[in-house]
Amino acid sequence: MTVYGRITGIKPYGAFVSFDNDVTGLIHISEISNGFVRDISSFVNVGDYALLKVIDIDKAHKQLRLSFKALNQNSRRHGRKTKFLGMPPSELGFSSISKKMPEWLKEYKC
Repeated sequence: MTVYGRITGIKPYGAFVSFDNDVTGLIHISEISNGFVRDISSFVNVGDYALLKVIDIDKAHKQLRLSFKALNQNSRRHGRKTKFLGMPPSELGFSSISKKMPEWLKEYKC
């Protein structure tokens, strides 16, 4: 089932969603995107309305467990970064570690 709700709060572990009929829900951080999520605000903000997939329902507490990524897999507010930590690709990998290792060992011995 899909639902349309308003984001009412954001915490490091997920986003809270409210619906018109006193029902609330949570989008856990693992259900925001298939990739790594550093900041949930990169995907949704308080006040946004989002189309979400219902994963589970707690009828006793009127709470929904929701997924954003199930319906918005290609949606990223800020596009994927093509460079790791802003370094040029040539400086990445095992060769850069082997170049720095003697320097690190020297510092460690001091």
